[in-house]
Amino acid sequence: MKLSELAEKTFAVIVQGDEDLEIISAAGLDLAKENEITFLANPKYTPQIRETKASAIFLNEKEACEREDIAVLRAKDPYLAYTRALRIFNPDTEIIPSIHKTAVIDESAKVSDSAEIRANVVVGKNCEIGAKVKIFPNATIYDGVKIGANSVIHSGVSVRENCEIGANCIIHNNTTIGSDGFGYAKDENKAWLKIPQVGRVVLEDDVEIGANTAIDCASVGETRIRKGAKIDNLVQIGHSCTVEEDALICSQTGLAGSSVIGKRVILAGQVGIAGHLRVGDDVIITAKSATSHDVENGKIISGVPAFDNRDWLRSTAAFRRLGEIARTIRELEKKIKELVER
Repeated sequence: MKLSELAEKTFAVIVQGDEDLEIISAAGLDLAKENEITFLANPKYTPQIRETKASAIFLNEKEACEREDIAVLRAKDPYLAYTRALRIFNPDTEIIPSIHKTAVIDESAKVSDSAEIRANVVVGKNCEIGAKVKIFPNATIYDGVKIGANSVIHSGVSVRENCEIGANCIIHNNTTIGSDGFGYAKDENKAWLKIPQVGRVVLEDDVEIGANTAIDCASVGETRIRKGAKIDNLVQIGHSCTVEEDALICSQTGLAGSSVIGKRVILAGQVGIAGHLRVGDDVIITAKSATSHDVENGKIISGVPAFDNRDWLRSTAAFRRLGEIARTIRELEKKIKELVER
């Protein structure tokens, strides 16, 4: 692809270099080779520009480039432009409409003629599989499931009964959608009695779920993951939770039942959310933090229990000096005692 065409498709502007330069791929600063394009988003890596073997680079509107032997494309967000370039050079594999002879599909299921169903897939009663859906080997689709157009279900995934997957979703290996919620009541003998989990999970359009994640169905009603949300590997989402549009939930995070995660929220790795809470829109909760209270819109919080990130940073700085502070207090106590005894 010519540099001029790539610039147009990535919404960048060429400010240095040959517009007819042929670009064949995209890679990081340290990995890029001749006829590849790279990017700089973090000033920490600016020195690597001198060493990169890339033929072109995405830079922001202010970053200088001392080299004259490399094409420069200005972009408002170099990382976004680079991402678009990666997508151009690494398109999704085309769907091959087919049903493998080892797939087991109930006669009541409706499967689009343009879908691709791989080996050992099981599709239950009254399911609906939309146009250009791809289901990889050994996935299990329970009764009453609906899967929207262009969605991809990877190997080992289980989609439980009556759940709904929107269009353009991706569910990675060994994830379970619609597993039973963790609900029990104590009987007269103080033994745990299982509460029937008869609800479902709904993934709206453009949702991506990582590997080995579990999203529990509601006891009644639904657990809902709204449009554009992205959920990492090894995440647990409890029954009756709602994850709003474009939320980002990182690995090993756990949401207890009936919690609500707002729009564009970022939950970093190993965050814990107690049940029946609301985390407001645009909140960021940093790694290894946990909250047992509602969080207002736009807050950045840290710690266990989590509180305002700036206060947390000051607190951790003070914590590192606790030994020194304790010595100072002991010295002051000693001096006060001496003054009193005089």
